[in-house]
Amino acid sequence: MEMDMSSDFDRLLFFEHARRTAEATYAKNPLDADNLTRWGGVLLELSQFHNGPDSKKMVQEAIDKLEEALVVNSEKHDALWCLGNAYTSNAFLIPDFDEAKGYFDKAAHYFEQAYELEPQNELYKKSLEVASKAPELHVEIHKHGLAQQAMASGPSASTSTKKQSTKKSKSSDLKYDIFGWVILAVGIVAWVGLAKSNMPPPPPR
Repeated sequence: MEMDMSSDFDRLLFFEHARRTAEATYAKNPLDADNLTRWGGVLLELSQFHNGPDSKKMVQEAIDKLEEALVVNSEKHDALWCLGNAYTSNAFLIPDFDEAKGYFDKAAHYFEQAYELEPQNELYKKSLEVASKAPELHVEIHKHGLAQQAMASGPSASTSTKKQSTKKSKSSDLKYDIFGWVILAVGIVAWVGLAKSNMPPPPPR
């Protein structure tokens, strides 16, 4: 468990550093679509370290940056694909199904565009498949109230009965299942993009 904590902290530091780098690059060149895409991806990653409203706010910031990248280059497939991820994340944070469904539809639309631009990309194809299953997953988790638990803002569920803690870890596992593919996928984009921009690696442990 200890190890996990440190690697999470490393990731947080890494993405924080990446966010500052993207911000500095933007100040010099606001029309760098690659940088905007990386920035959006990094914000999406950072949103996973926050709860409730903060997480939502960061996802929204990611959406803004990615849309800005598409204004610069409307055929930037990785930005389209990241936007699909951002809308998927957003949808899962919304308990109301009809409202969430609108975001799932948007996500599918962006995944489709990315896939059409680069049909040989396995990740885009997979995302498109997963997108079609997302709404039923949403129904499942919100029916059991697990989403609120997994994303509870604040330590409201910190009653330390044994039963409670197993329930809580189950719900965080579920949160990981939901976001797992989103984070992993965005992570790949962010790491690849950042590797290209010669960023120093995260500090070794």
